Amino acid sequence: MKGPAFIVLAVLLGAHGVFAQLNVLAKLAGKQYFGSAVDNPALSDVPYRRQLSNWLDFGQITASNTLKWETVEAQRGVFNFTGGDEILALAKRNKQLVRGHTCVWHSQLAPWVEAGNFSAKELTKIIEDHCGTIVRHYRGDICKQQVHWDVVNEAFEDDGTFRQTVFYKTLGKQYFETALRVARKADPKTKLYLNDYNVEGLNAKSDAYYNLIKELKAKKVPIDGFGVQGHLILGRVPTTIKENFQRFADLGVDIAITELDIRMELPVTPEKLEQQKKDYETVIAACKAVKRCIGVTIWDYTDKYSWVPSWFEGEGAALPWDEDLKKKPAYYGIAKAWVGL
Repeated sequence: MKGPAFIVLAVLLGAHGVFAQLNVLAKLAGKQYFGSAVDNPALSDVPYRRQLSNWLDFGQITASNTLKWETVEAQRGVFNFTGGDEILALAKRNKQLVRGHTCVWHSQLAPWVEAGNFSAKELTKIIEDHCGTIVRHYRGDICKQQVHWDVVNEAFEDDGTFRQTVFYKTLGKQYFETALRVARKADPKTKLYLNDYNVEGLNAKSDAYYNLIKELKAKKVPIDGFGVQGHLILGRVPTTIKENFQRFADLGVDIAITELDIRMELPVTPEKLEQQKKDYETVIAACKAVKRCIGVTIWDYTDKYSWVPSWFEGEGAALPWDEDLKKKPAYYGIAKAWVGL
């Protein structure tokens, strides 16, 4: 690590709100970025938007909803890029990297895709048209940094079996190859990922992705990375994150933590916040330790706009900023882990 004295000083200053923001520390640790997801309605919140635009904390942003199939192609062949373009414009102004999320996913899918009872040939053409169009729309460099795309999202069950989506039931494993190849053709410079949750440590689900990526690479199907979402629970962070990341790196793909948050049962207590700080440290330290773990994205940065309370009754407070946009102990845990103190 270059300039350890400078980095330690940065952390100390950052603890007092002066410097040492998270994207700076991630890049000093050899990573490409630290970033946040954002949903378009939150951009009307001026203080929120101001912090999201702070490159020192966020070198990358992900559109959490507006590039999903139900929004971007609600009617076949009719594409709506309004929300995605808004986030892209913000990123360009802020010199931030953008991650595309997502091409093929069974959830938040336009109803017409399942309702059409399409043949294998027809569904293949639909995937090619959809993925090709959205990747091509955003092709090229953004602020001289490449876009990453979650090409296929959440394709396995937790037991390692293929999720029985309309894509798998109609096309089998071929749909991965179809989506990845058309995305590569649409933008040869973009980085192509598979993305899922509950794959942080060694388990049946991460084994399934390991085997699939190995198979895809053997067939010379374009695949550049594995996206590990990181929707975790307080005090239950896997102990094998580093080992899991390293085996994917050894396959020749990058790893990105794409949707990190660590939720807790409410109410919040000082003890829970301290445990959350340690849990964030554990995750970030694992990424730091694996050279091909290229960056971390939190799934929005503030509890004010977290998805957690609406999905998990009685749980929340999952992010490094609280609902008043104030930094929580988790923020300093992330900073500490990037430095390696």
